[in-house]
Amino acid sequence: MEEQSGNATALVVTDVLNPYEHDDADVLAESAAVATPVIAELIERARERELDVIYVNDNHGEWNIAPAELGELAMRGRRPDLVEPLLPSSDIAFVTKLRHSVFYATPLEYLLRQHRIERIVLVGQVTEQCILYSALDAYVRHYDVTVPRDAVAHIHVNLADAALEMIERNMGGDVRSASEVLA
Repeated sequence: MEEQSGNATALVVTDVLNPYEHDDADVLAESAAVATPVIAELIERARERELDVIYVNDNHGEWNIAPAELGELAMRGRRPDLVEPLLPSSDIAFVTKLRHSVFYATPLEYLLRQHRIERIVLVGQVTEQCILYSALDAYVRHYDVTVPRDAVAHIHVNLADAALEMIERNMGGDVRSASEVLA
């Protein structure tokens, strides 16, 4: 992940702690199986380059849950093989969210401003929902947004393709492959 014009960059890992016990979980898991190793590699590269890595995850209606407990809940779900490679270490910033956007009712914007982040790389789940809404919220907050198309998982491929096109065309987002982001 290269810095652009000296701008600070953060990797925002979205909703990867998933127990896969919901409608459309099997379809999502198929896509997540492809995206998970790519996301893991992006996390590793970001950490090697000392970029901020921030997890933002749905709390699954568990209002008193700590990040480690959220990981344990996901590991007890139907697809621990998709969760285990992405479990955050204790030194990674972790924000829980209530709804689709990583910004809605969370302290993420404050955290990004404190770290002087100007560019976010969004990875995770679900392209046509949380990734799209998060990209829009980042755009209206004047962050540069990059979405590696192979590091996001979807439920509906046609909607995911449309979401990535909207991010690129309507929000000026940078949609490219993870290998290009890693370059």
